[in-house]
Amino acid sequence: MRTFKNLLHVFIFVLIAFSAQTAFAGSAAADMEMQQAERTIRGAVVAEDGEALIGVSIRVPGSTTTGTITNYDGEYTIQVPGGARSLQFTYVGMKSLTVDIDNRTSINVTMEYEAIGLNEVVAIGYGTAQRKDLTGSVASVSAETLARIPVASPTEALTGKMAGVQVTVTEGSPDAEMKIRVRGGGSITQSNEPLFIVDGFPVASISDIPTTDIESIDVLKDASSTAIYGSRGANGVVIVTTKTGKTGRVTVNYNAYAGLKKIAKTLDVLEPYDYVKWQYELAALKGTNEMKKYTSFFGNYQDLDLYQNVPANDWQNLTFGRTGNTFNHNLSVTGGSDKIRYSFSYTHMNDKAIMQQSSFKRDNLSLKLNNKITDRLTLDLSARLSNTGITGGGANDTKSTYDSDRRLKYSVIYTPIPISNLDETAGSDDDDLGNLYNPLESIDDNAREQNRKNWNLGSALTWEAIKNLKLRVEAGLDDKTYQDKRYWGLTTYYIKNVPASANQNKPAIQLLNRTGNALRSSNTISYNFKEILPKAHGVDVMAGHEYIIEKTNTLTNVVHGFPESFTARDAWKLSTQGVPFSTNNFINEDDKLLSFFGRANYDYESKYLISLTFRADASSRFSKDNRWGYFPSAAAAWRISSEPFMADTRTWLDDLKLRFSYGTAGNNNIPTGQMAQNYASSSTSWINGYSSYWAPSKTMANPDLKWETTVTRNAGLDITTFNSRLSGTIEVYLNTTRDLLIRFPVSGTGYDYQYRNMGNTENKGIEFTANYVAVDKKNFGLSMNANIGFNKTKITSLGMMDDFGAETYWASTEVGYDYWVSVGGAVGQMIGYRSDGRYEVDDFESVDANGNWKLKEGVADASAVVGTIRPGTMKLKDLVGDDNLITTDDREIIGDANPLHTGGFNLNARLYGFDFGASFNWSVGNDIYNANKIEFTQTSKYQFRNMITTMADGQRWTNLRPDGTISNDPAELAAMNANTTLWSPLTQRMVFSDWAVEKASFLRLNTLTLGYSLPESAVNAIRAQSLRFYVTGYNVFVFTNYSGYDPEVSTMRNTNLTPGVDYSAYPRSRQIVFGLNIGF
Repeated sequence: MRTFKNLLHVFIFVLIAFSAQTAFAGSAAADMEMQQAERTIRGAVVAEDGEALIGVSIRVPGSTTTGTITNYDGEYTIQVPGGARSLQFTYVGMKSLTVDIDNRTSINVTMEYEAIGLNEVVAIGYGTAQRKDLTGSVASVSAETLARIPVASPTEALTGKMAGVQVTVTEGSPDAEMKIRVRGGGSITQSNEPLFIVDGFPVASISDIPTTDIESIDVLKDASSTAIYGSRGANGVVIVTTKTGKTGRVTVNYNAYAGLKKIAKTLDVLEPYDYVKWQYELAALKGTNEMKKYTSFFGNYQDLDLYQNVPANDWQNLTFGRTGNTFNHNLSVTGGSDKIRYSFSYTHMNDKAIMQQSSFKRDNLSLKLNNKITDRLTLDLSARLSNTGITGGGANDTKSTYDSDRRLKYSVIYTPIPISNLDETAGSDDDDLGNLYNPLESIDDNAREQNRKNWNLGSALTWEAIKNLKLRVEAGLDDKTYQDKRYWGLTTYYIKNVPASANQNKPAIQLLNRTGNALRSSNTISYNFKEILPKAHGVDVMAGHEYIIEKTNTLTNVVHGFPESFTARDAWKLSTQGVPFSTNNFINEDDKLLSFFGRANYDYESKYLISLTFRADASSRFSKDNRWGYFPSAAAAWRISSEPFMADTRTWLDDLKLRFSYGTAGNNNIPTGQMAQNYASSSTSWINGYSSYWAPSKTMANPDLKWETTVTRNAGLDITTFNSRLSGTIEVYLNTTRDLLIRFPVSGTGYDYQYRNMGNTENKGIEFTANYVAVDKKNFGLSMNANIGFNKTKITSLGMMDDFGAETYWASTEVGYDYWVSVGGAVGQMIGYRSDGRYEVDDFESVDANGNWKLKEGVADASAVVGTIRPGTMKLKDLVGDDNLITTDDREIIGDANPLHTGGFNLNARLYGFDFGASFNWSVGNDIYNANKIEFTQTSKYQFRNMITTMADGQRWTNLRPDGTISNDPAELAAMNANTTLWSPLTQRMVFSDWAVEKASFLRLNTLTLGYSLPESAVNAIRAQSLRFYVTGYNVFVFTNYSGYDPEVSTMRNTNLTPGVDYSAYPRSRQIVFGLNIGF
């Protein structure tokens, strides 16, 4: 923290120094101007339709001190020096205008509307372009849009804003992973995350960048746009451009908000009476020993009515129901002169989450300097620091192994009433009572703390050797430190199963420290031929070289056997008091990437446009013979609206452009060191009595690995009408990925898997985007935009295989394969049984004196899957053969996590200082694997667990007579269950069937904002430039038929193969924040 404060002081000092230099320069200029005669000029500024324009900037060109803005009536007054020859008028949405002063003292101006959308500048990779000149597929979010949505992460701000860009929140923790998919993604076992670029530097994530620091976010979707990034662009590219300083007066902005949050939804569980009644029936079905346990805890059956009015412990509310709060502060200072521009920003965020002992803190510091050394030489410097601290359940774990430790499960299944000595009994070795723990104690026993620090430094020197010929040299450093401390207490699955017997049932810890850095150097040369070619022709070219080297080191210490009284703090501080279990130090091979790239753009009268790009990459992840990958692309566009035959449409049609592109991009997203066999020294392995020896890793080497390559084909139509009031885009695409990098299981070899190139995938789809400005007047306005994307994924080849399975392991190995990857299918397809309801009395021929039931001939026997068969047992469909036996062969595809389409709708309005915004997003057609539904509706081999109300009395099968005895009489059972619909919760195994697959379609009102900006007179009274207050609601409501907590969830994230699982996820919250933006 002391280092952080010192750095802050240094940055402020530098900032003050540059501010002083700017002020001195401005003061000197002002003194010279004062030596000449000044005069006053007055006037008014209106739009083409006669509307007065408020806030038009008026200045004397070349002066940094002489300027003003128009008032609410569009009028202005400005003092200009005698030597001034002209005034410059600028206004957002209007064409800039320069007017000669001559000898006038009154100048009235009419400004023309400008097609903003067409002239918008977007990032395209190692450069920028106006949107009207794009030949590829690029979607953008501007700083103005980000300013309306005060979110913690820029990824969250993309939700519902772009067609073909799907943002999924995996759960509700403060640091929940947010997945971005651009047009589906083509990989199977490897990541489909896009490449993230921040100010030219590739980074692992953009979640640590405050949205207030961002100027724009551009997403490149087709290969003509992404090919310039070669081996890393196959899954799309997200380019973040941060704000830079502006020439002129010093501007100070302070943005702050504070908010409250509560859990958005809880599951209904059995009330005490129903809970105790089921515990009695369960004990009675199991026999005398279980009934003795029941009696010792709950009393006799005749005491059941005593539980009618007993209040229940709401464990979900006790665990996740606290009122969380969020505080966010951002201070930014920008300014500069013609020579130096600067931008400084500091952001602090503090989030107390809804879960007990869960919190999230982050500090961000950034500084950008732009120095025009000479007319032809400029120097750009940037520095960003992010420091994040996470505690408790907010420590997001993307590769959780011990799912039994998850707190949500206990908050649902734990007994709703106090039961004396139950925790002590549950902690015993008795299988009937095992793994049932007080959820608040479970929080204490699953303590976790993370700290992440990230430094990003960048510099660039640009030299314009001759006019329009620019050479740019860039260098950057990205330095990361990641620390993770875990503690497993007495109630955790880990300490009961992992340590040696002498150290079991004693606290354990894991201390992980990971460091890494990436160095990047880049050199580009660009030339625009506009000065030497006829005016109708435009040619610009760019060529470059880039080198990136990444280093990582991970040190992990695991210690077991601490004294039972040790808390997490005790164990972390006194780690030597435990028994060392393992120490692993992984120093990964340097990851190197050498690249050469180029781009050429040609246009004729801005009517016919052609863009060619090429990149060659050499990656150290592949062997010498396969190291180089080559990624060309080409794109062309035809501006139909500029043709003579479209002349009659120019009164309403601003732009109509047809685009085509074809290109390739790559993927090298595999761990380093797969070419040669790796060996490790492990202190947890034994051979010939020695506890440490060199052993090969679990991954078999493959020196024949090569690039995964994606070929994209894209066609788009852009239309802009009525002076940009109505615009839209239609795009169709076909992406094919070949030589897939797949983690292939190699059982029987002594290794777990090997990376191989095998298989192909295909993604095809269509996207629509529409923008409409309904009203745009001085005091009121209304605009809206919508987007929708359809994507279909298909696996066209798996090399030597036709299919293979994947497991989620949420129920250990009890369920087996629950996802299936096959040729003709798609990643995300769920495999399981078809539910056939339950076994009824009529399905059985007889029952013997011991309660054993015999099935009738022709009735399918599911005992191999569900366990003992009796009336009320879950029944499955026999899909294969005529043997009436249910086996694993009777499984089929029962669900698909891939949506049919996703999209968003955004509405913005303003009225006399008030502004309103609403943002919706949706997903249609995808399924959710509701593992919670299976876990929370059966008791399996465990007793005393609560259940959700799906299994309430009157809905579930029952064998319990009103007098408390158990019935096995067929006729009586049929009568007792005539009005019930579900099977008995007493099952012997977890079974995945289509009953647990639900439609995940939803429409969410993601954000709802109401703001008010004070009028100019009120703002001037406090000597400010602007002041806005606002209130924003998050996750306001969700329309869905999903029975779980939230339909947008994916908890099994350690592999690409198992998306859409809902199991013990951190619940999402509903939040309201109050904020202000003030500028000076």
